[in-house]
Amino acid sequence: MPKQATLVLKDGTTLQGESFGADLPCAGEVVFNTGMMGYPESFTDPSYRGQILTLTYPLIGNYGIPGECKDDDNLPKHFESNKPHIRGLIVSEYSENYSHWEAKKSLADWLKKHKIPAITGIDTRALTQKLRQHGTMLGKIVQQTSKAGRVEDAKDETPFEDPNKSNLVAEVSIKKPILYKRGPKKVIAVDCGMKHNILRSLLARNLTVLKTPWDYDFIEAQRTGTLPIEDFNGIFLSNGPGDPAMLEPLHKIIQKALKLKKPIFGICLGNQILATAAGATTYKLKFGHRAQNQPCQDVDPDSPSFKRCYVTSQNHGFAIKDESLSKDWKVWLKNLNDDTNEGIRHKTLPYFSCQFHPEATPGPTDTEHFFDEFVGML
Repeated sequence: MPKQATLVLKDGTTLQGESFGADLPCAGEVVFNTGMMGYPESFTDPSYRGQILTLTYPLIGNYGIPGECKDDDNLPKHFESNKPHIRGLIVSEYSENYSHWEAKKSLADWLKKHKIPAITGIDTRALTQKLRQHGTMLGKIVQQTSKAGRVEDAKDETPFEDPNKSNLVAEVSIKKPILYKRGPKKVIAVDCGMKHNILRSLLARNLTVLKTPWDYDFIEAQRTGTLPIEDFNGIFLSNGPGDPAMLEPLHKIIQKALKLKKPIFGICLGNQILATAAGATTYKLKFGHRAQNQPCQDVDPDSPSFKRCYVTSQNHGFAIKDESLSKDWKVWLKNLNDDTNEGIRHKTLPYFSCQFHPEATPGPTDTEHFFDEFVGML
């Protein structure tokens, strides 16, 4: 008989299904993603750190998991980091049979290898509706131990855990700078949980990239002559997990960087970091944006793309409060589903950021030209 597992929500709701991942308990924040594909890329996105992910697409696992080959920069070709970061997985129907020309193993085997529990047979539509009404909720996956398989027979002392109370960025960021040599233009890329395709996008544009830990003071390092490069032309702020308000050391570094008047480009968490360093505040969204189909519109009348709509890939649970921006900044992009902030620009200086992922992977590449705009600013 398949082993039973139960999703237990903090409000007491229990949903029972079959376990197909690691035979372990887990706890985290239960969220949902409405994307239709790209689960190997999504699961390895460090922005999912600490989360139990519900996939609304009904059939998962049918194309397996690709091989772990690497490119010339020693980056995994098919993944967005070196391992999956989700705490647990909830699906409606797991496909045990997979077929794809690049597949090397099943999703179940991959999850077991990385000690991630997963449940199939859950009514993910009902669960998603609950999360949309209540908001993201703490939960845990409990493995059944009783032969009867009844919900009340699940015995586990795993406590609920709010990942947003931890510095998740410190957990996923690199520990020392890494230099990727390309062309003459040099960029400091602050790693808060940077997806590999962001780095690929920068390197593909012939930029020399110094990838730094989240709290590495590159301004001070340059002053003392310890920066691994002589000078830099711009700064990139990456995506990452958790509450941006917890990253005070980084806020202070970027406040100093703003005085240099060098181009700055931020993505996802980088959007919030840039805003916070400029004096704005952030807040937690009710259920976040996690999908590859979020519509966003350019709302800046001074932009050559004014009123253009983009289909975007997103993964975040916090947003910028528009009213907290100073008069030197303007809202550049808006989410057409809920009118939340999706990007900011400085009115006179070369600083801009977006809340979504122009590098995609998975998702549409409608906004990949943002990288070209950054290069143009350099």
